Amino acid sequence: MAWKIAIKSSKLKPGKKKMLTVGKKMILIGQFDEGDGYYATEALCRHMRWPLAYGGKVKDDCITCPLHQTTHNIETGELIEWSPFPIFPPYGKLVGKFSKQKDLQIYETRVINGNIEVNILES
Repeated sequence: MAWKIAIKSSKLKPGKKKMLTVGKKMILIGQFDEGDGYYATEALCRHMRWPLAYGGKVKDDCITCPLHQTTHNIETGELIEWSPFPIFPPYGKLVGKFSKQKDLQIYETRVINGNIEVNILES
């Protein structure tokens, strides 16, 4: 693991998130709504690999993919709900059975000299 600079903390406001390449990894980085720290996860939903920065909603420490509503905890990466698909739930659950349920990769964050750093595994 190695600490890498992701973004200046002044460029990330409470409740906002950004998709960035850090090292060779695509990550999603955001600031909690209360402004109490930052989170970093893999950038793509574990279900259909949709970019979570594009419409993903963060609420109650969970991020929900806008495509099929798969939900993960952003502090632990734990899978909360797998592909319920809001328009026709039986279809979403059927589609979800074709892909393996997986937790979201979470990365440790810290702020040093005004920069948000992410601890990522180097490839």
